[in-house]
Amino acid sequence: MTSSIQLPVTFQSRSGARSATISVQNAVIAGWTGRDVQAMEKHIRELEEIGVPRPKTTPIYYRVAAARVTTADEIQAAGGDSSGEVEFVLIQSGGELWVTVGSDHTDRKVETYGITVSKQMCDKPIASVLWPFAEVADHWDSLLLRSYAHIGGKRELYQEGRAVAMRPARELIEKYTGGGPLPDGTVMYGGTFAVKGGIRPADRFEIEMVDETLNRKISHAYAIAQLPIMG
Repeated sequence: MTSSIQLPVTFQSRSGARSATISVQNAVIAGWTGRDVQAMEKHIRELEEIGVPRPKTTPIYYRVAAARVTTADEIQAAGGDSSGEVEFVLIQSGGELWVTVGSDHTDRKVETYGITVSKQMCDKPIASVLWPFAEVADHWDSLLLRSYAHIGGKRELYQEGRAVAMRPARELIEKYTGGGPLPDGTVMYGGTFAVKGGIRPADRFEIEMVDETLNRKISHAYAIAQLPIMG
């Protein structure tokens, strides 16, 4: 029996918006997806500096529990070693491909000795607004992604870049499935950018995806509540 979670979302297209509930059965984190080898190498080195080993392949697909995907405005994390990173998120639901923005929130301490385990350690926030992929397909590369970290009461630009920096969405899907579409109920994170000022934890994390062609934006923010580590 396949476990699943139900998430309330808003399907927002150029013709209007409607509320719905989607079923998420599979969650996939695509890593090392950069088209620019030098930029990807920079991010690999950033992680190596905090003890994270190099990936075996690029791209690589990590599986996490579907229950980790959330639209909540607060997550809980054990200790103070976790941090977020902005990513585009592909969602197959109702036979259609949708896109939104999410954060691959990860425990960086655990990541130094077990990347797959570190991915499972933290909830994976996504925005509740979804766009039809078909509406952005022809200008996909121009989509702008940003994140802001709230640290010590100060809001700082943490990441900024365009989707062109990552492998095309269809390519990521095909490499994962072997050529077909994503299975219905699948959420796939698409990779991220190097950060500004080094990887660091925050009290609150903001993410956004801007479609300048159609003059619209999806945004989401969440607080990080630290749980004590007692042993």
